[in-house]
Amino acid sequence: MKLAVDAMGGDRAPQVIVEGALSAVQTWKDLEIVLVGDEQRIQPFLKAGHSRIHIRHTKEWITAEDEPVKSIRRKKEASMVLCGEMVKNGEAEALISAGNTGALMATALLIVGRMAGIERPALASILPTLAGKSVMLLDSGANMDASPQHLLDYAEMGYLYMNRVQHIDKPRIGLLNVGTEAAKGNQLTKQAYPLLEASDRIRFVGNIEARDLVSGEVDVVVCDGFIGNVVLKFYEGIGSGLLRELKSTFLANWRTKLGALLVKQEFKRMQKKFDYAEYGGAPMLGIEGICIKAHGSSNARAIHNAIGQAYECVKGNVVETIRELKHMGDDEPK
Repeated sequence: MKLAVDAMGGDRAPQVIVEGALSAVQTWKDLEIVLVGDEQRIQPFLKAGHSRIHIRHTKEWITAEDEPVKSIRRKKEASMVLCGEMVKNGEAEALISAGNTGALMATALLIVGRMAGIERPALASILPTLAGKSVMLLDSGANMDASPQHLLDYAEMGYLYMNRVQHIDKPRIGLLNVGTEAAKGNQLTKQAYPLLEASDRIRFVGNIEARDLVSGEVDVVVCDGFIGNVVLKFYEGIGSGLLRELKSTFLANWRTKLGALLVKQEFKRMQKKFDYAEYGGAPMLGIEGICIKAHGSSNARAIHNAIGQAYECVKGNVVETIRELKHMGDDEPK
C-alpha cells in the first residue's frame, strides 16, 4: 500500500511529518510512503533513510495564509496538490496533510474529485468521550450550510466509516439538536429527522444534545458544518483548558503535589484520552479517494496516527463501499 504525505503541511513540517512517517512504516510492514516536499529540508530528518519511504521533490507548498482555491490553481507543483494528483492518478491510495484546511478541501474536491451521488462531501472529526471510545462528528467544517439530504448522506458515510475503520457493529447515529424530542429544532433538523428515521441503511437513535457528546451514547453525530465546527473548536478548547487547569492545581503547593503523585497514572490516562494526537486526523468523506486532514499543530505521534487512519480506510475499502452504497438504491440492507 502506498500513501502520499504532504511533508510541507503543518506548523512543524517537515520534521514531525518525517518522524511520523518513519514510525508508521515500522508499525505497518506493507506500507510505503511518498513524502512530497523539498528534498533538502526533508532529508536531514530521514537520517539513514528507509527502504519504504520515498521523496518526491518540489520547491512549492501551500502556507496557512494562502487563499485555498487560488493557491491550488496557481501553485501547480505545491506538495499538497501533487499528493492529490497522485491519488487521482492511482499512484497513491490516500493523501495525508496537516496543512491549510481550506486548500486540502479544495484539493480533495477539484483534484481528487467528488463521488457521484454525494452532493456535499463532509469533514469527519473523531472526538474522545468519557466512555473511553470515540465519536465521529460530521460535518465539522467542510460546508457551512446543509440540506436534510446532506445530513442523510453524512449519516450513511459516518455509519460505514465507523463500521469499517473503527470496527463498530451497527454504529448508533444521532442528530445534533437542542432537544431530544423529534419535533424540536430548526427547519433543517425537523426535516432531516424523518429522513434519518426512515433510512434502512443506518441505525438512527434520534436527536442528541451537545452535552451528551462526551457520554458516548452515540457513535456518529450529524449536523451542518457551521454548528459542527463551533462544537469541534469548543470541544478542543474545553479539553485542553481543563487539563491545563488540573495541572496548575496539582502544582499549586506541596500538598497538591503530594496528591498529584497519588493520581499520576490516572491523570496520564485522562491526558491521553483527550489528546488530539491519539485520534490522528479528520477524513473527508464523499471524495473519490482517501483524504485525511491532520491537525495543523500535529506532533509526530499525531502524524503516525493520521497515516494509520488512512491505512485503515484503505484496508476497509471505505471509498468503494460508499460508492457502491450510493449506486445500489434503497434496497441496501443494514
